[in-house]
Amino acid sequence: MTMEMEYHNPVLLKETVDGLNIKPDGVYVDVTFGGGGHSREIMRRLGPNGRLFAFDQDTDALANAIDDERFTLINENFRFLKRFLRFHGVKEVDGILGDLGVSSHQFDVAERGFSTRFDAELDMRMNQNDAVSAYHVVNEYEEADLRRIFAEYGELTTAKGLANAIVTARKEQPIKNTEQLKKVLSKFLPAHKSNKILAQIYQAIRIEVNQEMEVLKEFLEQSLEILKPGGRLSVISYHSLEDRLVKRFMKNGLFEGEPERDFFGRFEVPFRLIGKMIVPSEAEIKENNRARSAKLRIAEKR
Repeated sequence: MTMEMEYHNPVLLKETVDGLNIKPDGVYVDVTFGGGGHSREIMRRLGPNGRLFAFDQDTDALANAIDDERFTLINENFRFLKRFLRFHGVKEVDGILGDLGVSSHQFDVAERGFSTRFDAELDMRMNQNDAVSAYHVVNEYEEADLRRIFAEYGELTTAKGLANAIVTARKEQPIKNTEQLKKVLSKFLPAHKSNKILAQIYQAIRIEVNQEMEVLKEFLEQSLEILKPGGRLSVISYHSLEDRLVKRFMKNGLFEGEPERDFFGRFEVPFRLIGKMIVPSEAEIKENNRARSAKLRIAEKR
């Protein structure tokens, strides 16, 4: 099995790339390269003078690089979008695609610690060179910080109890792997919905480890700076926290509050929304389980 096949099918492939309204000689960015599915579709629509830059901080993704002089793969976090495009002499682009969240490949490699299906060391780093792993969060964070993470990022009503159970257990011995973590939190995992709650717990820790909310905000702000007028932003999110940020930013260019109005009560917003939110078809969800919670939003810079 090749590395590319292990990455599985890209979600909402046609819809996401259609949303970019590709010009054959345009410059595009795929900030979440992964297995390269979306990138290959963009390349298929580009002419000989088009360019595609792709970002992926996970070194596993480098094995999928596209051998084409129009393509450049940058092994960095997309929070550094503007900096690395500048490094390559690019100041503005025609379109940006982002497929947020964890790749199927990262979920399927047991030792990465992303999946509730495997017993693995607590890791969850998308970039294996990052200093903070899930082990660090679970064993070293203050109880109040753990409570905040579970409440905010996992949207868990039992956040206080979860944090307290972890802090109490780690006084005896460090919590090193996913099995130990499940055992420590077992009383909060009723059999009929243990998988759902575990997924929320993992999501909360993973978002903290990878600073996903901060990264997303930085990426969206930079997207606005480097998109040409008429340039498109096409973003797939997988949980309500991400989707809320994307939706608000596309609607009015802010993450909170409302835009300032002039004397006449008018205000300008930086994007024009393209169509309504798109979700995968039943057929796609059946074929690719990862697609089940995907939401695609598309906006054009004014």
